[in-house]
Amino acid sequence: MTAEGFKQQYLPYHQKLYHIAFRLLENTFEAEDVIQDAYIKLWDKRGELHSIQNCEAYCVQIVKNMCLDVLRSKRNKVSQLSDDVSMHVDVANSVEFSERIDMQDDLEHVKYLIDLLPEQQRRVFVLKHYEEYSTEEIEEITGLTNIHIRVLLSRGRKRLKELFINR
Repeated sequence: MTAEGFKQQYLPYHQKLYHIAFRLLENTFEAEDVIQDAYIKLWDKRGELHSIQNCEAYCVQIVKNMCLDVLRSKRNKVSQLSDDVSMHVDVANSVEFSERIDMQDDLEHVKYLIDLLPEQQRRVFVLKHYEEYSTEEIEEITGLTNIHIRVLLSRGRKRLKELFINR
């Protein structure tokens, strides 16, 4: 397959693949990396692509699998970090460690609560507070107005506070 043929056949899926990656990873940079790696993988397999009957489905499956690999890798890193912290705990610092565990439990609970927010609130909240985008950047990414973004953030914070207090 020529480079031109590859571009014509596989680049039209770029936007759809990016949206899938972003939905799964909830991180712009990771989604872009996965898409780039997926296209590299497709290019490396260009000799075999002629036998693929549904190119779009094939691309979607590659992206989903690569996203799952990224998520597994993150989970393993968190698990390893947790193991490392556990190994280095000093008995003298047990009270401080207990407080850190409580804080980590709270953080995990907040992450769970964020997942309960409506999709737009969750997406804007994550972009603002986890990925640290400015309101203007969020406007560009989502196409929402500044006022709408501020309303979603306010409602999201209020809802999180209610859910956290009533746990």
